[in-house]
Amino acid sequence: MPYEQITALLAFALAGAATPGPNNAMLMASGVNYGFRRTLPHLLGVNLGFPAMVLAIGLGLMQVFAAEPRIYTVLKAASIAYLLWLAWKIGNATPSIPDSKTTAPAGQPMTFLQAALFQWVNPKGWIMGIGAFAAYSIPGAPLKSALAIALAYLLVGFPSSAIWAGFGVGLRRFLADPKRLRAFNIAMAALLVASLIPVILDLVRGG
Repeated sequence: MPYEQITALLAFALAGAATPGPNNAMLMASGVNYGFRRTLPHLLGVNLGFPAMVLAIGLGLMQVFAAEPRIYTVLKAASIAYLLWLAWKIGNATPSIPDSKTTAPAGQPMTFLQAALFQWVNPKGWIMGIGAFAAYSIPGAPLKSALAIALAYLLVGFPSSAIWAGFGVGLRRFLADPKRLRAFNIAMAALLVASLIPVILDLVRGG
């Protein structure tokens, strides 16, 4: 892959990984509610699970979607429904930031496995993965393309996710007030729903 194409791929991956979306909204909310250390399994699940999905896309799923577009449409509809339910749960979460370091907040952060599996129902993730292959795959080299694109997301994903989780951690003191935390959780739920609007519009248009 030429240097210019590698640079463009990294920029594409960074734009997708660093901008608001379901993963980043949930990481920020987890940072607020559980702190950075307890959010680490979630962060690792996102940034190892997504490249694994990218590999699967490059090694066969794109051909499946091309042969049967209805499968992709059903997947998008199911993903949207799941994420809307998840947004409702976040918006209705009970505010529970502890007052001391020895008291754990109620509820549990997302586990590594849950975060990794979540990538398969994340519409933004599918769009990012398929878009990367459409723009940057190497003709006649599906394995090499899949490895290069997965590596690009590995390189940019960890720092991007850590920044979003860190934003959440930085807000913990300010959001110690249950009313503020409640408002924050509602805002994160709204951000999650807003991130789905382009996918919903595409689905309505029959894309």
